Amino acid sequence: MRKSYRVKKEQDFQTVFDASQSVANRNFVVYRLDKPGQKYFRVGLSVGKKVGNAVMRNQVKRYIRQSITELKPDLLQPVDFLVIARRGANQLTMAETKQNLIHVFKLAKLLKEEADSASE
Repeated sequence: MRKSYRVKKEQDFQTVFDASQSVANRNFVVYRLDKPGQKYFRVGLSVGKKVGNAVMRNQVKRYIRQSITELKPDLLQPVDFLVIARRGANQLTMAETKQNLIHVFKLAKLLKEEADSASE
């Protein structure tokens, strides 16, 4: 995933936190902020120390990035969102991580077919 697709700055993180609603499932929390006029989505990842040691946290981040890359065609474009991993996320396989992310993205209405059906 290119750097232009990432929320990197602390100020950008705070903007999404402050101006958006959150949805969650057992393993992930997602904050979403619509950005009209932006050409693509941007994602920020946060995996805290409670998830595990550095190796486990990096593995969780790799799984999340790979899942988002696979879901990229289905994600809404003019939006910033944050994915925060909860404590149980380090126990998930790659497939389980992707399924959990799909579930929480549907709750957040980040997937195109979900947004299309909600607007009808």
